[in-house]
Amino acid sequence: MHKFKILKTEKGEFRVQFVYNAEVMVWSENYASKASAKNCVESLKKNVPSAAVVDLTKEETGSGYRFEIDAAKNGETFIRFRAANSEIMVRSETYKSKSSARNCIESLQKRVAEAPVEEVE
Repeated sequence: MHKFKILKTEKGEFRVQFVYNAEVMVWSENYASKASAKNCVESLKKNVPSAAVVDLTKEETGSGYRFEIDAAKNGETFIRFRAANSEIMVRSETYKSKSSARNCIESLQKRVAEAPVEEVE
């Protein structure tokens, strides 16, 4: 089952994860408040399903809400989702193949809008 988790960090901040079973697909930076983390989730639910996909490894460019496929230093591929103001909202682990990164994007686009939210303290 796909779901969002809002986790409280040791420092009292909050992080958003999108999880499938026990696997974390993407995660956010830390937020100072739970309200900010909830705003992140709502923005993802609203904007991910129709977001463009930009492949930076092919020197594509984009603006607005978008997924970016990029190369990690180790040569693997990862994705991030940017807000309209170009801030990174979430990013993924690295994948050995670009097709795995694309599968992650497709899964997010299909499932985030209806995903439940679990708050973990």
